[in-house]
Amino acid sequence: MSSWSRFKRSLSALFGGLIEKTEDPELILQQTIREMRDRVPELNNSVAQVMATERLLTKNKERLSSQVVDLDSKIKASIKMGRDDLATAYIGQLQQAQLDLTRTNQQHQQSEVASKQALKARDNYMVQMQRRSAEAMQLINQSKQAKLQEQLAQTMESFQIGDDASTFNEMRDKIDRRAAQAEAKMQLGAASVEGQMHDIEREAMDMQLQDKLLEYKQTMGLLPGSTSRQPGQLSAASDVPDNERPS
Repeated sequence: MSSWSRFKRSLSALFGGLIEKTEDPELILQQTIREMRDRVPELNNSVAQVMATERLLTKNKERLSSQVVDLDSKIKASIKMGRDDLATAYIGQLQQAQLDLTRTNQQHQQSEVASKQALKARDNYMVQMQRRSAEAMQLINQSKQAKLQEQLAQTMESFQIGDDASTFNEMRDKIDRRAAQAEAKMQLGAASVEGQMHDIEREAMDMQLQDKLLEYKQTMGLLPGSTSRQPGQLSAASDVPDNERPS
């Protein structure tokens, strides 16, 4: 393959691709339907002309047929009157009229065939136009559906699940951290209260122990103004009931 052929093929592929991208199937189909409908008046006009020719030939045939009958009558009348000269002239006119009639009959037959063919072609065109229009509307609807699907696909492509998932994960982590911090604070608060309670209990126990120690020291006479007594023992006077004490 020559360089020029490869270059033309490359240009054809390039511009063909550009044209294909810029073509809108819906617009092209709608334009095709309009063009088919616009040809209907022209087609009807052509059929009307063919039919008009047929009718004109029909009238000519009728006129020539009447002329042939009239000339035949004139020839017979001229012969009866002994006017061979007039009869001869009428015979010449009759022959020409018969020739014109024969030619007109042939043309009329041809025009009848042409009219039928024109009507049939017009009817076939109308049927084809209706079928093409229905197909075009179906294709247009399919094209619209394809456009909607393309738009949906583009929307889905632009909708990045990963980005939203990362956002959800980030927010979840923040909420989890806040919840953990709140829980820790509650635990710390509870631990602080429990610690205070333990401190109070220890303080109260220490106070009881100190009081008990002072009691022991007082009982043992180790404190000023105290009497010596063994812990757990009471004085003799205290051991005797009041009704048994001597008076």
